Amino acid sequence: MSRITDFINRLDNCPAGQKGWREFEDMCVEILEFLFVPPLVRPIIQPRTYSGTNRRDAVFPNRNFDEKHSWGLLLRELEARLVLFEFKNYDATDIGHEEVIQTDNYLTEPMGKLAIMVCNKLPNDGAHIQRNNIYSRRRRVILFMTKEHLKEMLFIKERGEDPCDLIVDLVERFYLQHE
Repeated sequence: MSRITDFINRLDNCPAGQKGWREFEDMCVEILEFLFVPPLVRPIIQPRTYSGTNRRDAVFPNRNFDEKHSWGLLLRELEARLVLFEFKNYDATDIGHEEVIQTDNYLTEPMGKLAIMVCNKLPNDGAHIQRNNIYSRRRRVILFMTKEHLKEMLFIKERGEDPCDLIVDLVERFYLQHE
């Protein structure tokens, strides 16, 4: 079995909710490392702020200053120096505006203006409205990425193409839907 097939099987079989939250988070980090390291640097897992108030799920340093690469474009356009990934593996509960606010609170100016919420299901309308409000006020982009997006990026990598192109596509789709 190929590594990509293994990732897809694990994504499909990961239980939603409290039962599978740790498995989902660990698996997502493993997939993102496979997809993006290099050109990104290995992630810092569960980094806390100095006071311990905030704990982020995973942060991938982006040292791609060359704009020929998609990560370089995101660094210039969104100052995405430290790319924040938050993982949401909800069962019966919706992924809503509170989760978007929490993700926004984790972004600091030195990190940049890009966060990616990797979710086992699409967030609700309130989450979409909240991320639009955040962009309008602070010019921060919070992307919603599902397990299907992860699978698509795995197939992109398998074809020898750049999986970051999907993230750039999601940013552009976000810009188009923003109001």
